[in-house]
Amino acid sequence: MTGSPPRAGDERQPAPVVPDFAGRCLTRVVPGILGHLGGRAAAVPEWMPEPVLASRQVVLLVVDGLGAEQLAARRELAPALCSGVGTVLTSVAPSTTAAALTSLTTGLPPAAHGVVGYRVAVDGEVLNVLAWRIGGRDARRSLPPRRFQDSPVFGGVRVPVVSRSDYAATGFTAAHLGDAELHGWHTVAGLPVEVGRLLGAGCPFVYAYYDGIDRAAHAFGLGEHYQAELRGVDRLVEDVIDVLPPGASLAVTADHGQVEVGASLQVFDGAVMDGVSLLSGEGRFRWLHAKPGAAADVLAAAGEAFGHLAWVRSADDVIGDGWLGGEPSPEIRRRLGDVALVPFEPTAFLDPADTGEQRLVCRHGSLTPEEMFVPFVAWGGP
Repeated sequence: MTGSPPRAGDERQPAPVVPDFAGRCLTRVVPGILGHLGGRAAAVPEWMPEPVLASRQVVLLVVDGLGAEQLAARRELAPALCSGVGTVLTSVAPSTTAAALTSLTTGLPPAAHGVVGYRVAVDGEVLNVLAWRIGGRDARRSLPPRRFQDSPVFGGVRVPVVSRSDYAATGFTAAHLGDAELHGWHTVAGLPVEVGRLLGAGCPFVYAYYDGIDRAAHAFGLGEHYQAELRGVDRLVEDVIDVLPPGASLAVTADHGQVEVGASLQVFDGAVMDGVSLLSGEGRFRWLHAKPGAAADVLAAAGEAFGHLAWVRSADDVIGDGWLGGEPSPEIRRRLGDVALVPFEPTAFLDPADTGEQRLVCRHGSLTPEEMFVPFVAWGGP
């Protein structure tokens, strides 16, 4: 969990939390669990929790938006969650659902799997990855999800997935879960029921997903609704533990944390936008796509305007500093912009084309500790 040193002239900026791809990172969770269950000790990280190592069946519950920093500050609200054995991991960059969940299921960094954010540039347009829409149009036929992201998921093993039933037919589900066997829940009470059925049928590995924390934080911030949802997630963890048969374990992790931004939005003026042809990414990891020959001017203008609020980096620097986990292929490189604005202050960069983003109270995507650190904890069965 390392940070890049500040660049010349950036000494007043904090160091970004760069994904720890070689160490404690989300990318190593699923390969490690599968390595344990398959008897491949070399694939199991030394930080894999002991309850997992002692089990023959593993449930991995991914709680969208549950940051380690937010959890640590509210321990009294989640005694079950905080009783688990484990560690803290880094998310990926950007620290956003589309990129992080794909890294979790593929075991690859964004530079390799190519889902490099929430809104990704494709041939001069922008794909909303979670909705799988381009310009408001359903893009599942024009841009097949499994062509866009063709890396194997779950190491090529067919793993049952327990998730909200509404997500079964989405393009993003196809992109990050591939041909996984889907078991939908309609209310949260159904999640442990489906998990219990699968464990009872002998499934060695069950992947489960719950998104209530993220929804509450986006809509209401980190106040009463978030606290109530955290209590609910704590009960959900207890309910899943209750259905574990002997020899099974539950592990919980998340894709990212949260920063409360509220109405603090940054608008690009002409000095920056004169050289920009397209915006992609998200409010806390905004890509500027420069007009031909204008990249250096856009970088300079953005740094001058926003260097007191954000890390302003060229795409070459983002790649070279290891934020994306390697050198992307030419096809994936074209999905990036030329200049990235990644706030370290609680603010976001507005894209007028993405009106839904303007209503979010909490956000994520940047490389702050609040967004990058996630829990990885486990419990053994009775």
